[in-house]
Amino acid sequence: MMLATNLTAQTSGGIDQKMLNEIRQGYTSTASQKAVRNALASNSIAVLATNAENLAMIDTHFTHRVKTVGITDQLSSGRCWLFTGLNVLRAKMIDKHDLASFEFSQNYNSFYDLLEKSNLFLQAVIDTRDLPLEDRKVDWLLKNPIGDGGQFTGVSNLVMKYGVVPKEAMPETFQSNNTAQMRMILGWKLREFVLALRAAKPAQAAKLKTEQLTEIYRILVECLGVPPTEFEWTRYDKQGKKVSTKRYTPKSFYDEFLGEDLEQNYVMLMNDPSREYYQVYEIEYDRHVYDGENWLYVNLPIERLKEIAIASIKANTAMYFSCDVGKFIDRKRGVLDISNMDYASLFDTTFPMDKKQRIQTFASGSSHAMTLIAVDLDDSGKPTKWMVENSWGAASGWKGNLIMTDEWFDEYMFRVVAEKQFVPDDILSLLKGKATLLPPWDPMFAPEE
Repeated sequence: MMLATNLTAQTSGGIDQKMLNEIRQGYTSTASQKAVRNALASNSIAVLATNAENLAMIDTHFTHRVKTVGITDQLSSGRCWLFTGLNVLRAKMIDKHDLASFEFSQNYNSFYDLLEKSNLFLQAVIDTRDLPLEDRKVDWLLKNPIGDGGQFTGVSNLVMKYGVVPKEAMPETFQSNNTAQMRMILGWKLREFVLALRAAKPAQAAKLKTEQLTEIYRILVECLGVPPTEFEWTRYDKQGKKVSTKRYTPKSFYDEFLGEDLEQNYVMLMNDPSREYYQVYEIEYDRHVYDGENWLYVNLPIERLKEIAIASIKANTAMYFSCDVGKFIDRKRGVLDISNMDYASLFDTTFPMDKKQRIQTFASGSSHAMTLIAVDLDDSGKPTKWMVENSWGAASGWKGNLIMTDEWFDEYMFRVVAEKQFVPDDILSLLKGKATLLPPWDPMFAPEE
């Protein structure tokens, strides 16, 4: 017996036989097209699109470079934002305290990041329980229960709330370095908790959430270890001479060796030509901690943003930097250059969209965070290229770094985080006004991984 259906066939808009014939007739196979088809059958597009005229290694000299030591490796995790933020602090700590080398424990802050994100999700479920499941905000929450990507707001929230510890106080585990399956398990549990939370009476919801977070905490301990509440650390200077041995809490360690207010001393600057410049934007749920604040973005023309970045680098101060790293990257040379690949010639077509149009259509967006450490200025003071310290290990790119042309910077850089001392007063004054609130599904809410 055939079941009745309410589906209605569309009478237009599909590919009918006439249209298919026109499409087929529009393709005329030439010898060059056949050669391309043969090449594509057994080679990657990126390899075939490599621009042979651009294979020479880019000049690695920089007029201004921040003093940094060592390269970190996030391995198979989405924690680039955390590595980047801690690398900014690491450069300060090494320079300020005359250390030969140092690394913060990313695992420690990642533990609390995942716990706080779980709470952020569950409390958001409680806050939206009167909305139908089909509501767009609820739908977005259910599709994004947790991830290990993030932004500088996570670094500032987590460090100010939980402090930091040296890497040896909470080393990496297999799960911290390979987070996909752990994220899957956490996502399953968080989605499992949703219906019970939405059905709970207001007086019961908080107690139920605490019970749920207790289970999340146990899973995190089993995957990442127990985060230390106290630890002993011996400080050595550059020459290897012992300076001191003391016991610390994560908060007292941060206060003694760094101590700056990350939530008040930094400004997020973005270049988004799809929106009005000299305006401040806020994205709902753009935080890692529920009781924190959404980060504020000051949208600036690229020239103003560069002025601030140059001032910071000249002052030996590294910056949190995010971009669309996958576009036109030569991983072997460690070069980001829009001339690296010639996709247009390979496919005999054009790719005319500008940065504004790519953002509007989700063709490009912030995908990866790194530490901006160098700029090369010409005789007139204009930047010709930039360099970032990456977190893909010392064997990747150019000695663990990526070098980008200034043109690539214009097209695929999205955000930098600057200390207020490098930001002009006219830009800081914008933060006194009311920010435009954007929804969490906005193109700019793209966690860096």
